[in-house]
Amino acid sequence: MERNSWSSVFSADVMEFVTLSVKFCNLIEQNEEESVTAFCYSLQKILGALYQKGLILSALELDNDDTVEEYVTEEQYDYVRSQISRLLGNKDDYLDTFVEDMKYSDRPILKTVSEDMADVYQALGNFVSSFQTELEEVMFAALSEAMRGFKDYWGGRLLSAMRALHEIVCNVDAEDDL
Repeated sequence: MERNSWSSVFSADVMEFVTLSVKFCNLIEQNEEESVTAFCYSLQKILGALYQKGLILSALELDNDDTVEEYVTEEQYDYVRSQISRLLGNKDDYLDTFVEDMKYSDRPILKTVSEDMADVYQALGNFVSSFQTELEEVMFAALSEAMRGFKDYWGGRLLSAMRALHEIVCNVDAEDDL
């Protein structure tokens, strides 16, 4: 993909990333009917694909410093976080050693899958909403921002949450509903 090419927003890799992002946002927004294990399994599958596509796209030179509008509100973020937290219950918490604050502690830091997923949702929700404008300049800026965010923030959140989700899916208790 050539640098600052508007046509790059219509490449197959970008369109696949858009599709995965929409599927992720839909899953996060509509998780009320799912069992814990089914939700976590679905989430694991989509997160793996998102990470793979993020790796491919983040390697591209997408220099763009344009500001991208934020569509996901604080209320939406809090709603998504609280819904996932409610669904996961005591399985929401996990310990993480790959946190900046860890260098000041000799113990892992308590994190939550729900907050990690809300962070990813915010980044991808803003990305998808920007793409829906169908304005190539806005779409390119959104793609650039999403890939910066992947490298700097939400890609790491995604990976941390995947480890916790792996434990939930692979260590299903007898009373858990598949």
